[in-house]
Amino acid sequence: MVTVDLSGASKFFTGAGPDYAAAAHAHQVLSEGSGLGNDFIGWLGLPRRMKETELPAILEAAKTIRARSQALVVIGIGGSYLGARGAIELLKPIPGKNDPRVFFVGNGLSADALCDTIELLGDKDFDVNVISKSGTTLEPAASFRIFRELLAKKYGDKADEHIFATTDAKRGVLKSLADAHGWPSFVVPDDVGGRFSVLSAVGLLPMAVAGIDVERVINAAIEEFEALDLRSPENPAWQYAAARQNLSNKGFGIEILGCYEPSFRFMAEWWKQLYGESEGKDGKGIFPASVEFTADLHSMGQFIQQGPRTLMETIVRFDKSRNAYPFPFEEANADGLNYIAGRDMAEVCNIAADAVREAHVSGGVPNMVVRVPARNEEGFAAMVCFFELACALSGYMSGVNPFDQPGVEAYKKNMFRMLGKPGA
Repeated sequence: MVTVDLSGASKFFTGAGPDYAAAAHAHQVLSEGSGLGNDFIGWLGLPRRMKETELPAILEAAKTIRARSQALVVIGIGGSYLGARGAIELLKPIPGKNDPRVFFVGNGLSADALCDTIELLGDKDFDVNVISKSGTTLEPAASFRIFRELLAKKYGDKADEHIFATTDAKRGVLKSLADAHGWPSFVVPDDVGGRFSVLSAVGLLPMAVAGIDVERVINAAIEEFEALDLRSPENPAWQYAAARQNLSNKGFGIEILGCYEPSFRFMAEWWKQLYGESEGKDGKGIFPASVEFTADLHSMGQFIQQGPRTLMETIVRFDKSRNAYPFPFEEANADGLNYIAGRDMAEVCNIAADAVREAHVSGGVPNMVVRVPARNEEGFAAMVCFFELACALSGYMSGVNPFDQPGVEAYKKNMFRMLGKPGA
């Protein structure tokens, strides 16, 4: 289970500290389904629902893809790709010998990025997983048309056999296309917003193709959500949500999420969407940013240490490293590093993290630590459940609807008008 250490933030709290009464109320509202956006709280029971419904079909589709293809092209934007990419880069940063490469497209409109991906794909056998609730969002829809053309050129009248759609259960352009062409279809649940959908087929199919044990993920998520239903200040989701709201009220309006594993980069991107889209509305919200330590200590470290005191810091730390690597002894010691000879590199990294935490706290930056047992399927599932629940609680505590995103349509209206879309 994820745990939270608030000792590096405690001296910055206002009043009596985190408001656990408000967290308890938010949790009650969420569980009763009586709050704003209550049509979109299906993610709370999603792991169990997936185990009882779509998981076997997802595993079968992944088996088919892994047996015949060297690559899977995942087409989606925002919540339709960030969770899956975060999981794959965290858990499978180096594909195994028999693992297909997973490429992510449809999350932008860059011609160069598109062509680079096509070049990397080369003459590999590949399948496509297109993920869209509607099928009309410009970025993924444009990429899907292009990759359908590539499939047709490569496989002819067999092209449709290489397309898997993850979309609405009953309606929408993509669902209609899937039915017309006979593409295997998986569901984007009606009661789960995109940024909360990683434990649905949206995330699970690409993860399974990459070689991640999604059955372990789902079983661990079921257990984690049960554990996080604890109605007590000992609940780590209460601790995190209440602490960040307390710090926000004191003027710490920017939260930077950091980790000492480079493979965490896209998990941080997933977290940024989750919190930014859920909380940033009605003139409220904590701005989510991310850093990669220790690398960013040599670029952003100065700003964090001595810049405006508007930052709070949350560090994700994995209790167990996957690998051991003792630092070598060198007789000449020309670099002067024999003082760490014999120490494991994971230990050196942990000491660096402790030193950074101490420096940042002394420099006026509240520091919260989210501890994850291991960088594996269970750790990933626990982290997703923890951050999702804490996000919902934090949103309700700040007085916003954590499950809508009315502001994201503004740029689309302008873009469609400028592109000359009929009726725009």
